[in-house]
Amino acid sequence: MRRDSLFYQLFAQLPQTLFDLLGRDTPQGYRFESVELKQTAFRIDGVFVPPDPSGIVYFCEVQFQRDNTFYERFFAEIFLYLRLYRQTFSDWQAVVIYPHRQAEQECFEPYQLLVNSDRLHRVYLNELGSLEALPLSLALMQLTVLPEVEMPTAARLLAERTRTEAVPRPEVIMELITTIVLYKFTELSREEVLRMLGFTTEELKRTRFY
Repeated sequence: MRRDSLFYQLFAQLPQTLFDLLGRDTPQGYRFESVELKQTAFRIDGVFVPPDPSGIVYFCEVQFQRDNTFYERFFAEIFLYLRLYRQTFSDWQAVVIYPHRQAEQECFEPYQLLVNSDRLHRVYLNELGSLEALPLSLALMQLTVLPEVEMPTAARLLAERTRTEAVPRPEVIMELITTIVLYKFTELSREEVLRMLGFTTEELKRTRFY
């Protein structure tokens, strides 16, 4: 499953997801960007840019494979960005999303102070809680890491929540659920996936995939 592109779509379509992870109210005006830093090979996958220079810039990375030089690269990218775009923000925070604790690198030296500071937030998807209780944005994240046997039931649950709860942009959430399942069950057709999610014929006709 190409989780990087899935999370990129999730953040781009539902930028409030980052603030749900942090347990904060979603501020207005933030935009999500993927930033390539000039004259380097560095690319920061997720940058949440504040609407004015008095705001906080947020850096977000999704890390599903253990990389024992990850923090070395991540902090290098962050500090280069801070140098290049210092006039666009007043402070910074960083978020790293792991599927579980075992995916994190083992040794934090010489970045122990930064890793343990309140500037860095480490999120482990398998510890977020139940799909029923999570905000839909976070439940979508958790859906990406569920075993194949659990995914159909979980995806139907999220599709039903999307239909019955007062959520912003329900059509976007439904599309994201469908896309996640399509990535997982590559042998199924789009229509079979939509049927799995419990779409009626009329709902099916209203989807982009139809």
